[in-house]
Amino acid sequence: MKIAVLKESAAFESRVAITPDAVKKYMALGASVQVQSGAGVASMISDEAYQVAGAIIAPDAASMCAAADVVLCVQTPDDATLKTIPDSALLIGMLAPYEPSTDLSRFKMTTFAMELLPRISRAQSMDVLSSQSNLAGYRAVIDAVAQFGKVIPMMMTAAGTVPPAKVLVLGAGVAGLQAIATAKRLGAVVSAFDVRPAVKEQVMSLGAKFVEVPAEESGDAAGGYAKEMSDDYKRKQSELIHETLKSQDICIATALIPGKQAPELITQDMLRDMKAGSVIVDLAVTAGGNCKSAVMDQVVEKYGVHIMGHSNMPSRAAVDATPLYARNLYNFISTLMLDKEKKLAVNWDDELIAGTLFTKDGELKHVGVKAARTPKEAAA
Repeated sequence: MKIAVLKESAAFESRVAITPDAVKKYMALGASVQVQSGAGVASMISDEAYQVAGAIIAPDAASMCAAADVVLCVQTPDDATLKTIPDSALLIGMLAPYEPSTDLSRFKMTTFAMELLPRISRAQSMDVLSSQSNLAGYRAVIDAVAQFGKVIPMMMTAAGTVPPAKVLVLGAGVAGLQAIATAKRLGAVVSAFDVRPAVKEQVMSLGAKFVEVPAEESGDAAGGYAKEMSDDYKRKQSELIHETLKSQDICIATALIPGKQAPELITQDMLRDMKAGSVIVDLAVTAGGNCKSAVMDQVVEKYGVHIMGHSNMPSRAAVDATPLYARNLYNFISTLMLDKEKKLAVNWDDELIAGTLFTKDGELKHVGVKAARTPKEAAA
């Protein structure tokens, strides 16, 4: 099996799909590995480090991909690179399957989008959303603190006491829970909101207060995700978040619904009533944002509130994000796609393979992605 690893071309992307340790593991499986020159530089991995591990350094994507069986990436490659990948190859990475602009059905190659991985126990070691969201939640708090003009923990001095900062986390998934834990470690008073009652215990176990809308309706959906709520619930939710935000210093917004626009949780009226100098970090900005005033990859100020809209938060911690992502990919490939002779042998009946399959032979295969797109896009 020949594995090719691309240098990322997307803006603000510092990660790479393989580490020297992963090179050694693939080679132990009988694979050969080529890495595009400079692919690991932004993650502090030199070409020499890959060579020492046994990889071949390729000068460009075209020469590397021509004979590849598997092509690894972080984000969807640009069109020029996609055209160099043979029809027989498998492209594996975070391919943004729910984005209509990601039209990989134009190519005959088979693609696997790691975001589609079913959330079952057997897939935990391959779950890129969890590994990367963990770092996103951590980094969101660090960035917010850097932007915030005050200290976070309570400080008692001879000149007086400095009260602790108050942090509200909207959405208690993987990113949200890590944001809670990070803010607590820094000494903040933390509250969290989520439509899923099942996460209340997790939030409270981290020392945060759970902000809860009194309702019989549950926001739990399949796979541990959140679902869209009724209009009545949304009204009560908006009132509760509005009142809570008035006293907060930092808000980390993480709420996402797979295949849909992110719910607007922070309205203009809420922004007007927030304290001057407070900070919002919108981790849902790529899906339309929990705060519509967030601007992609910018920090803006509105009504005295700083709103951070970094689109690729895990990449801001690339030195740690890369090894985690590389292990996820290795676990996916080594467990599911090799036969006893250590050759590529895809088991199409495996639920993880079927669940992660994005396109095959120029056809969009994933049922959930088809349903999320418009009829015109689904038929393309």
